[in-house]
Amino acid sequence: MSTLLRHHATVAAPSRRRDGLRAAWMMTASGWSANQFSSLLGAYRSRLGLTEAAVTGLFAVYVVGLIPGLLLGGPLADRRGRRPVALAALAVNLLSTGVLMAGPAATWCLLPGRFLTGVGAGALLAAGSAWVKELSAPPYAAEAAPGASARRAGLFVSAGFASGGLASALIAQWAPYPMVTAYLPHLVLAAAAWLAAFGAPETRRPGRPATGPSGPVDRRRFRRALLPVAPWVFAAPTIGFATLPGLAHGLNGWRTVFAGLATAVVPGAGLLVQPLARRLVIRHRPATALSGLAVCALGLAVAVPAASLGRPVLILTAAALLGLGYGLVLAFGLTEVTALAPPARLARLTSLFWTTAYLGMFAPYAITLLSGTFATPALLAAGAVLAVLSAALFAALNLRTAGPR
Repeated sequence: MSTLLRHHATVAAPSRRRDGLRAAWMMTASGWSANQFSSLLGAYRSRLGLTEAAVTGLFAVYVVGLIPGLLLGGPLADRRGRRPVALAALAVNLLSTGVLMAGPAATWCLLPGRFLTGVGAGALLAAGSAWVKELSAPPYAAEAAPGASARRAGLFVSAGFASGGLASALIAQWAPYPMVTAYLPHLVLAAAAWLAAFGAPETRRPGRPATGPSGPVDRRRFRRALLPVAPWVFAAPTIGFATLPGLAHGLNGWRTVFAGLATAVVPGAGLLVQPLARRLVIRHRPATALSGLAVCALGLAVAVPAASLGRPVLILTAAALLGLGYGLVLAFGLTEVTALAPPARLARLTSLFWTTAYLGMFAPYAITLLSGTFATPALLAAGAVLAVLSAALFAALNLRTAGPR
């Protein structure tokens, strides 16, 4: 019987991988939609006359929509199935871009547009991450590397982050009607991703019990291992591409392109570090988290003189370091969630992880609010200290009992 199952797995694995790839493009569309707005922040300030606080607030509204999308999308995907929730979420994501395109004619559309972007992206992260993981995992066999299929969703999200901001910035710099045309690539990508994923099969039968063969979720381990790390998954990169580019001096008419370059450098560095992250996860998973937090602290430390001097090269260096830290902590978080969650709770626990992670996206808004009282370099230095303290807390809670996993 076991021989028959292994033979079936060998035959079915290529088909499952193709299905996983088809669904994974949804994650790229989600990441693209999140970051296409970031590189247009300067354009919204200069062309629509929005204040710094208003623009940064619109950036944060994305998180306000994303959290209920995550918290509702995860349990719903566990009950109703991954496929319908993910497809519906991508449809909302597509609609949100259409609403944002109306922003130059009706500024009030930017608020619901960003909110809907968050709702769609949140539900898609929760349901889509679980769907891609289950479609990509080899059936009837252990994975070759722990959490490899779970990290695949993170890789495709990062690819969307890296390309969406840069593409929208380049279009906004040279194309006519920039705050409309910059959104057109996402409409094409999201529609194509929806059509590609439509034929992928469901991986979860509705009505299955709430516990799987792995047993219940270890909530204590979730709190100890993930809560100190998860907020840095997006606190570090959003500081890198939302806060730092606006501090550069001497850019003249190239500020939008520079912002787009920063939005590509940060997640691009996160993608480049994945081979190292994969090796670290296999050898000693907690070391991946500690390395990521240490690199985040280093990136914020470099951001202090970058903010003081306003030199673009130094700003991009700090952004790249923050991206490396992002890639490491993201790899740790997704792998840890996969290890913790029984199959029937995977989407729910994934949504909790992403919710905690996306709280870090309020970091640029907090820096903007506090910059009226404290100097921005001092706030970045405080962020570096917080990253070091997070690493110390993680080590105190996990290294006594956690060896190589």
